[in-house]
Amino acid sequence: MNKFRVLLLPLFLTSIFYLAGCEKITDPAKGSPGEEDPTDYDWDTTQVVMITLNSGSISVVPGVADVSGSTVKITDAGTYKISGSLSDGQLIVDSEDEAAVKLILDGASIRCSNSAPLYVKHAEKVIVILNEESENYLYDGTSYAVTDGEPNAALFSNSYLAISGTGLLAVTASYKDGISGDDGLVINSGTITVTSADDGIRGKDFLYIRDGAIAINSKGDGLKSDNTEDPSLGYILIDTGTLNISATAGDGINASGVLTINEGSFNITTGGGAGTISSGSQGRPGMPGGSSGGYSGTISEKALKAVGDLSIAKGNFIINSADDAIHSNLSVTIDDGTYSMASGDDAVHSDGPLTINGGTMVVTSCYEGLESPSITLNGGNLDLSSVDDTFNATRGSATESNDGSSLNITGGNIVANASKGDCIDSNGNVTMTGGTLVAHGPASSPEVGADVNGTFNVSGGFLVFTGPNSGNMIETISSSSSQQCIKATFSQALSTSTLFHIEDQDGNYILTFMPVRSVYYIVVCSPGFINGRSYSLYTGGSTTGTYSNGLYTGGIYSGGTLKKSVTLSGIITNVSL
Repeated sequence: MNKFRVLLLPLFLTSIFYLAGCEKITDPAKGSPGEEDPTDYDWDTTQVVMITLNSGSISVVPGVADVSGSTVKITDAGTYKISGSLSDGQLIVDSEDEAAVKLILDGASIRCSNSAPLYVKHAEKVIVILNEESENYLYDGTSYAVTDGEPNAALFSNSYLAISGTGLLAVTASYKDGISGDDGLVINSGTITVTSADDGIRGKDFLYIRDGAIAINSKGDGLKSDNTEDPSLGYILIDTGTLNISATAGDGINASGVLTINEGSFNITTGGGAGTISSGSQGRPGMPGGSSGGYSGTISEKALKAVGDLSIAKGNFIINSADDAIHSNLSVTIDDGTYSMASGDDAVHSDGPLTINGGTMVVTSCYEGLESPSITLNGGNLDLSSVDDTFNATRGSATESNDGSSLNITGGNIVANASKGDCIDSNGNVTMTGGTLVAHGPASSPEVGADVNGTFNVSGGFLVFTGPNSGNMIETISSSSSQQCIKATFSQALSTSTLFHIEDQDGNYILTFMPVRSVYYIVVCSPGFINGRSYSLYTGGSTTGTYSNGLYTGGIYSGGTLKKSVTLSGIITNVSL
């Protein structure tokens, strides 16, 4: 046993003792992966082995690293500081030791024309540490001399890989992936930039980002975890960080398992952005709704995608995606955060339950807004503009019968604006018990403000929805509701410059409203409506109130024309104006 191994033995035994008492964590909800050790990012400065790279003369400590031409091979566990440059060489880690190999990059630049410039062939684990204020670079070529498909990334590891520190790592990957951990990958900190011919950063079993400033320009997926064999793996967990991702032909963040985001700042563009959104008919082939329309690309170009559950605690998101902005094959839960999104397909799509509990979401453009068999809105501020359905509760069948899907609104301030589709579309039921929903329906039939195959029950909250001249297609709330509503139908369209105002017999304002497009009907359901009381309906006039998405609040209404006074009788009062 050489001297270096002897010096490492106490630390190694300490690590074994610590790990023996640790539970292996594979569930991202429980925290970091079980492979991670508190000592991973610490080292004894007296035990650092210096490696100075130079294409003509590589300096290493004999016995702990082998040099062959411009290739350095590290075979022992320990801590190594790497500096200097190789114009066409490689750093390989191939250790059988049951302890970590720590690589401190301190002004290292490695080019390799036919393989990964940094290749972890075998090790218990490898920790890459970006030394303070250092700039480190990895470059590969356009083709590799590979065996069994690996390596396939400029920084490739067959073992658990972690990256930490306060320096810079810039990876230019011309062959395939930028950084790839074929086990799992943890990014603890650091400034990392990746330009890649395929995926940017990949952890097969898991990808855990604790913090860091990460910029990715990839032709494939930006961030990826893709273990499809074990349902507990393939997850991505992001605690915080600043992530700027441009994926020209792939997803921004793609998890074959669970995707969990706790916090962070995200700027994600996929497929060149939303672009021109199709105005085709409802749905897409192979997706709920059925026929053409929306994103028509041949590959997935979603911003956030998970095969498993997708959950966001909070964060700041700027998304411009050719495909869905947020997508899960299982469920989506959004608790908080700010979202500015444009999508060439759905803003948020879930094949299972979709729940929004809070946050501020502005969708400037999308094909459909929120799509799921079960949509629940418990809170938040939502401003959603869509070409087709803004809310589409469906199990995927093109049917006008109740398929058991649902839209449930318990709270929040919601604005929905559908230029060509149904604003509120449920193949099952709609239930509203709280919150405020203003739904601007399309300009022309056959689409309408609300299309509900089941019951449309309102027992709380404030609801306004509008629509075009649709004859018998005009829907209102179900008679089984407990809150009164007025359905006002106009003989001539109410224009976008004309106010619609309702006040009760005592002069209390119920609604002051101006449509965003010409409408033939307005349905209003308010807790201010009381059966047996009289209400006056006005058009025109002016108001000193504050405008927001069709609604005026506060101020004084004056100068309007009284069109009709009605006394509420029953749940639904129909008024022709």
